Amino acid sequence: MIKAGRTLLATATLVLFSGAAWAQEPAADRLADTLSSYSTFQASFTQTVADDRGRVVQESSGNLKAKRPGLFYWETEPPANQFIVSNGETVTLYDPDLEQVTIQDLDEQASTTPALLLSGETDGLSETYDISESRYGDHTREYTLEPLSEDSLFISLTLTFYDDELQAMRMEDSLAQRTELEFGSIRINEEVPDSAFELEYPDSADVIQGMQ
Repeated sequence: MIKAGRTLLATATLVLFSGAAWAQEPAADRLADTLSSYSTFQASFTQTVADDRGRVVQESSGNLKAKRPGLFYWETEPPANQFIVSNGETVTLYDPDLEQVTIQDLDEQASTTPALLLSGETDGLSETYDISESRYGDHTREYTLEPLSEDSLFISLTLTFYDDELQAMRMEDSLAQRTELEFGSIRINEEVPDSAFELEYPDSADVIQGMQ
């Protein structure tokens, strides 16, 4: 369950890099305006996973980079070492501890993970998410996405911005497990080559294709 927590939030982070329009409600429009101004996003992160009683069950750190549309590279540092990479067509998850690689089509995984839908086609998001906005002072805004489908792997995803710069994400799943992610060393709209989104793993790794 702990490992699933870090995977789900990494997957959900793909929300940053969708190129299409959101729903027509004002909060969704404002969120779309902010996210669409990001052509690339790079940052370090610290991540905390807490159980339904608020007890911290995992802490980790790492780095991510993303490029619109659909390119994504997430690395969690040891001891929770993990890589999640999207090339715009497939999502590859590599777990060095298990020596296992899982490769899924974006369209295939999007059917069960709404967050991945945000890295590709986003028509009809108003039918998928309820989006609300909260403001704290003149600089801080939070947007909360609540999936309308009962099949979603999370029940809420909150994005926190300070002066239009994404600072943190918070996700809660159906078991009341909460995953919080804080960004540092943030770089927005710097040039990132497509080659930066390639993943290397040993030939000895067990490769799993598609849904299991």
